Amino acid sequence: MLLKNAKIVNPSNNYEDYADIRIKNNNISEISKNMNPENNEKVMDLTGKIIIPGLIDMHCHLREPGFCAKETIKTGIESAINGGYTAICPMANTNPVVDNKETLKYIIDRAHEVSESGFYPICAVTKGLNQEKITNISELIDNGAIAFSNDGKPIENMYLLREALKYVNSQNKIIISHSEDSSLSEGGVINEGKISEVSGLKGIPSIAESMAIARELEVVRSISGARYHFAHVSTKRSIELIRQAKKDGLNITAETAPHYFSLTQEDIKEFDSKYKVNPPLRTKEDLNAVVQGLKDGTIDVIATDHAPHTLNEKLLPIQNAPMGMVGFETALGVTLTFLVHTKKLSLIEAVRKLTYNPSKILNLENQGDIKTGGEANLAIIDLDEEWTVNAANFKSKCKLSPFEGFKLKGKVKYTIIKGKVYNAY
Repeated sequence: MLLKNAKIVNPSNNYEDYADIRIKNNNISEISKNMNPENNEKVMDLTGKIIIPGLIDMHCHLREPGFCAKETIKTGIESAINGGYTAICPMANTNPVVDNKETLKYIIDRAHEVSESGFYPICAVTKGLNQEKITNISELIDNGAIAFSNDGKPIENMYLLREALKYVNSQNKIIISHSEDSSLSEGGVINEGKISEVSGLKGIPSIAESMAIARELEVVRSISGARYHFAHVSTKRSIELIRQAKKDGLNITAETAPHYFSLTQEDIKEFDSKYKVNPPLRTKEDLNAVVQGLKDGTIDVIATDHAPHTLNEKLLPIQNAPMGMVGFETALGVTLTFLVHTKKLSLIEAVRKLTYNPSKILNLENQGDIKTGGEANLAIIDLDEEWTVNAANFKSKCKLSPFEGFKLKGKVKYTIIKGKVYNAY
């Protein structure tokens, strides 16, 4: 196959120029200008389009096993591919928890049954996501674990976290932290502030996140050279702490999600539970801090935290509905609309946080780059196409989005996985 007439944007080498790409046997065999097709070679004329590395989501939830009514590995992967993702990293909070090699093998086998896309499971730090016993880290790594996290349940036992971090780092892997002080957040529904006060809904204070980050940073500081990653960062103070820790030389990275740079607590209309998420949507000041953190490199990655639920669950009153929102199929559009087209980030900066940076943090081979000899894992986008979000068209089982009805600018047209082309809806 020959991809012609597109602009290539590749953050790994800061390449932004027009060139053609030839794909043979699942790999990129040549990148050059003005190539002519060879015998029987399929040609895709991509005039007006941009080729970027396939997106990588280092934080998502696929719900299988145990919660297949919400999402399955198959529907989750299909949703991800529809959003331009060629690699995803599902979290461990399934039932049973992915804390043993048998469950890990099950989800990897299921993923390989339905797709050739990159599937890199994140396993639990502790058995059952409880704070009692560390999982068999080395065995899980040997069976395919890419990283470790208790996402969904914060690790608040600092002794246990320190011991786990030392061992995970010794195996050249990372812990991804769900930083939350549950004594402050327990029972909370939305961000603590003027809206929670007026509504009477229990709020989740921003310090529930920043206090947890502060103490975890001290744990990281106590271990020479420790690597650590902060998930779904959402508050101004959290970003200040991470920024200073990076200046101090700590080997840390951080992510945020698209809803934290596009939505605030003010967007929660009529207490609609499709906006209920953890951490909650914050203030405009927090949103601006997230954008600044993305601009100055404090925040390295944009991840979706794709967290589907059934329609019946999400239609419950906001006090009773579960936390979480879907993100695979809107992430690129939201990023382009709210960051690139507003000139808060350049296109290559945004693409770097969606592709190259997560690949480097997780040491993923064959992802996050466009290079001769590498696997053809690509996304082809139209930077200027305008479209309206209609969750009914999602490949995900969850047909409910906080971006329903939003007009976004920038869209995935094709996702290419190991040379195979998938059309986006």
